[in-house]
Amino acid sequence: MEGKEEDVKLGANKYSERQPIGTSAQTDKDYKEPPPAPLFEPGELLSWSFYRAGIAEFIATFLFLYITVLTVMGVAKSPTKCGTVGIQGIAWAFGGMIFALVYCTAGISGGHINPAVTFGLLLARKLSLTRAVFYMIMQCLGAICGAGVVKGFQGKNQFTTLGGGANVVAHGYTKGDGLGAEIVGTFVLVYTVFSATDAKRNARDSHVPILAPLPIGFAVFLVHLATIPITGTGINPARSLGAAIIYNKDHAWDDHWIFWVGPFIGAALAAMYHQIVIRAIPFKSRSLNFKGFLNCVCVCKLWS
Repeated sequence: MEGKEEDVKLGANKYSERQPIGTSAQTDKDYKEPPPAPLFEPGELLSWSFYRAGIAEFIATFLFLYITVLTVMGVAKSPTKCGTVGIQGIAWAFGGMIFALVYCTAGISGGHINPAVTFGLLLARKLSLTRAVFYMIMQCLGAICGAGVVKGFQGKNQFTTLGGGANVVAHGYTKGDGLGAEIVGTFVLVYTVFSATDAKRNARDSHVPILAPLPIGFAVFLVHLATIPITGTGINPARSLGAAIIYNKDHAWDDHWIFWVGPFIGAALAAMYHQIVIRAIPFKSRSLNFKGFLNCVCVCKLWS
């Protein structure tokens, strides 16, 4: 046994770890910070891929609203919650659809399916303002069409009676409670999106792009479990707008601003946190500038 232990120690010293693990695996050779997207990119308007991505966002948001609002209608229709999938089933419908749709559309449009996600990525300069506005319009149109198809299946009277899947602040909660729930819920979602799609992690861990839809869908599922009793869970302005337009009742519009302001604030906070704190991108650029300045000083001294 002693001889074997010696062999193991010798081998460990002779053949050291050549492939570092974790953050130390990242080197300048396999990753470079991508340049920020231009604010305006008129050339996109002449590209078919631009419109294809918008169509993908429309279809994905249409399917998302169709499945999720129909699930909500089924739960609301049942006289007893035990005979339906309940809140857990609704949460699974939202999370599962995001998982499936992000997986299907990530390679075409990035799989945003949510104006708040698009807004967060815009603030991080991951896409141009032109593309962001186009995505948001197509997402909202898709959501309206998806909720409209559900109303067609349910019938006008039943759809209205069951609440139309519209987001409202529940009784017993204030508008401030609803706003806070939407801010925190969207922060969780957008922070997960940034982490799951981080280009630096993709360069280091090849499995990350394949698994990215899973944590994003799971984040949506968990947020719905937590906030369905408070606001019905928006965290997606297109989803809230589509249901509100088709439902079209005053009490849905009274609280509607919460489902735009809250998600946009949450998305902005998540983008700032990831870019400034987690990735420290502003500090990296300053560090590079300072290093360049020091190099210039050293060169000048050598020549003098």
